[in-house]
Amino acid sequence: MGGSEQKFVNEAFATNWIAPLGPNVDGFENDIKHYLGGNDHVAVLSSGTASIHLALQLLNVSHGDEVLCQSFTFSASANPILYQGAKPIFIDSESDTWNMSPELLEIAIKDRIEKHKKPKAIIAVHLYGMPYKANEINAIAKKYEIPVIEDSAEAFGSSYFNQPCGTLSDFGILSFNGNKIITTSGGGALITKSKNLKDKAVFLSTQSRDNAPHYEHSSVGFNYRMSNVLAGIGRGQMEVLDDRVASRRQNFEFYKKNLSQYSQISFLEEPKNFFSNRWLTCIETSSYELREQIRLTLLEDNIESRPLWKPMHMQPIFKDSMHYTDGTSEKLFDKGLCLPSGSNLNENDLKRIVNIISKTPNL
Repeated sequence: MGGSEQKFVNEAFATNWIAPLGPNVDGFENDIKHYLGGNDHVAVLSSGTASIHLALQLLNVSHGDEVLCQSFTFSASANPILYQGAKPIFIDSESDTWNMSPELLEIAIKDRIEKHKKPKAIIAVHLYGMPYKANEINAIAKKYEIPVIEDSAEAFGSSYFNQPCGTLSDFGILSFNGNKIITTSGGGALITKSKNLKDKAVFLSTQSRDNAPHYEHSSVGFNYRMSNVLAGIGRGQMEVLDDRVASRRQNFEFYKKNLSQYSQISFLEEPKNFFSNRWLTCIETSSYELREQIRLTLLEDNIESRPLWKPMHMQPIFKDSMHYTDGTSEKLFDKGLCLPSGSNLNENDLKRIVNIISKTPNL
């Protein structure tokens, strides 16, 4: 916590605004809108997953439709496709950013149009805070007239050619889950290009209640709106977002400076005009065996690290889903590791972690 969250929460209690509406909800949306440059419209919701789900709703994705989705990601990027009865088609990554491969994306689109029908949407992800190749992805999407949902759950505070992540495509997604760079304990946001779409999202997120003196419902709705209390936490967190980004980037630089001496460890660099919030610092090792040795060496000292995301096309729940892959994400899963990256790590913490890694056998 940054310190001022309690002030906004106390205001919610003092004014009895506890429900999923109120001054903090409006204020949090305006804070995010301002941070993103002021041109987009923001609806704060119960989670990033809910935000993806509503984006698919607004795009009229339905049973039998196909949605192209980055394979190398957390399952929350893909699960809402199933909520709609649609079919995920997974696209592998490229090695420059670890995100969706534009080349494989276009191959998949051409193949699906030839064999079935045009996909209804694309879900691309800024993984670990690193922007994906938005210019290339958007150009392909425009060529085939397929809208893009930009999953920026891990990338609040990142930018691409000086444009904030979350504003690069048709819909943007943010997450304020407890592990994100700022948190409301649980929450997310949907970013749209028009107020009309934001209003539709808010309508759907509040059980699609029609304008009537009684409870009237003409369409299916959801209980997805953020509460005024949690939005108060978010308002306080917005005050320290830039500090959190700076802390995460300092973590990355420390690890890079002190671990680059080992030829078996490499780091993902920012391409020109890419700015990552470095939500998590990740390393790629020379082998699965070394990755596990590092992970277990840290664990012996009660320090948690985790393998990179297991690609969606390798997950049991998606075992029957079609995928267009070249082995990139599978290799990253085998050899990659997320290091401790919390914003509150101090230099002694980081030195301890590096010192323990340096004791890994065969490094």
